[in-house]
Amino acid sequence: MRAATSLLRRWASYLGVCALLPSSAWAQATDVTFPGPQGVELHGVQYRPGGTGPFPAVVALHGCGGLYDHSGALNARHADWGERLAAQGFLVLFPDSFGSRGLGSQCSTTGRAIRPGRERAADAEAAKAYLQARPDVKPTAVSLLGWSNGGSTVLYAAGARVSDGRPPFARAVAFYPGCRALAERGWHDRVPLQILVGGADDWTGAAACQSLAAAAQARGEPVAITVYPGAYHDFDHPALPIRERRGLAHTVAGDGVAHVGTDPAAREDALIRVPAFLAR
Repeated sequence: MRAATSLLRRWASYLGVCALLPSSAWAQATDVTFPGPQGVELHGVQYRPGGTGPFPAVVALHGCGGLYDHSGALNARHADWGERLAAQGFLVLFPDSFGSRGLGSQCSTTGRAIRPGRERAADAEAAKAYLQARPDVKPTAVSLLGWSNGGSTVLYAAGARVSDGRPPFARAVAFYPGCRALAERGWHDRVPLQILVGGADDWTGAAACQSLAAAAQARGEPVAITVYPGAYHDFDHPALPIRERRGLAHTVAGDGVAHVGTDPAAREDALIRVPAFLAR
């Protein structure tokens, strides 16, 4: 009861802050290009707060569907998070790992050429280096955020040893990542990390992430996990009716079928929890 009351107070405070923000505070998406790994030119989208900075920054990683929807517009979930985080003072960069390499959605592709543990993790590091070289970014306050396939990339990046002389990612948040392969490989975490997953997620699943987090916590590693009862994949989407998807390459049951859709309670908690956790 006390936890629920505290959450309601935090949510009311968040709504109050957002109500006071002028419409100009909601940053617009702008295209950017920066050097990627192995000579790849990475394209992306950024949301930048008003003012000169320097700002805390977030590298935000799209899921297997890519950065854009079927109409070519920025995915509504990404646009919503970009606008909200920029309104709270974060410079947000979405690198386009698939489109930059001439690829579309990878959700139905089994043998993916662009993998979370290799190409996408390298993209995340390249995005961090690009941000840390900018005068409008705080180099020690660059966080990592990702969804699904991008969430899996967050886990790989959070466990990697990086020796490029730059500050590491300060914080990391993974929405409904695929945890099974990492749990089987003996993954270790090196960055303060939050995992957010739906208890009813039948695409990537919650159980493997719970095991992964429990093992990391037992070793004293800075991992926290929040499981939202009854929530499916994409629970933080601003307006996605619950529906069934078929023909997916990887699902919990192995049948290519999973459910996606907004869970209002889980989404509201995430909208408070994530900005409060990110480095400033």
